[in-house]
Amino acid sequence: MKNRIYIKDLKNKIGEEVIIAGWVDIRRDQGKMVFFDMRDMTGKVQAIALPNRIEVMKIAKEIRPEWVLKIKGIVNKRPEKNVKAGVLNGDVELEVTSVEILNKAETTPFQINENSIGINEDIRMKYKYLDLRTERMQKNIRMRDKIITFFRKYMHDNGFIEIETPILMKGTPEGSREYVVPSRLFNGQFYVLPQSPQQFKQLCMVAGFEKYFQIARCMRDEDTRGDRQPEFTQPIYRNYVY
Repeated sequence: MKNRIYIKDLKNKIGEEVIIAGWVDIRRDQGKMVFFDMRDMTGKVQAIALPNRIEVMKIAKEIRPEWVLKIKGIVNKRPEKNVKAGVLNGDVELEVTSVEILNKAETTPFQINENSIGINEDIRMKYKYLDLRTERMQKNIRMRDKIITFFRKYMHDNGFIEIETPILMKGTPEGSREYVVPSRLFNGQFYVLPQSPQQFKQLCMVAGFEKYFQIARCMRDEDTRGDRQPEFTQPIYRNYVY
């Protein structure tokens, strides 16, 4: 979207007219004014529709949570009494000058702006695309990204090389049950999905890759437990010692 900026950058645009786009998080109709929080991948900001902008007010009265909007507005400092210290954009707000509805949404089966941990698991799985919008899930995924990035940088800084190993492999007599994948080309023969890249790790060692690591996807056909999922990720590394 041309000229769009992310919500996290609004604090650097005080007094300027900008364009943002995202989801309606919360809407509050105060009669003469309508307040609604806009959300994108970088954060949230409070937007205000004022009564002197008739077309904006008309649309603001109609919008609902999770609608997708394109908004043009002026970034203003909040009155001192309304500043929310320690919150992203807690000291700014967006005075809406024009609004375009990009996509409407039906009423969601649960509140996106609330903690989803108490919601029935079956409902969360059915509407996973909505569950992933919640703040809790967004934080979890971003934290996972930070951990993996830190691990990968640490290993590279210490001379390790990252090697990606195959997902389809021959079955091996290990401790866990394997997922079996039939071959289309070789009738009656099967691949398995790796419980761990143990054999490939050893192959890398004898091939001369003395300091090797990977962030491996592992699959085990077992009952789910608190500390074990059928599919999971684990860091694998090896430092060959003479």
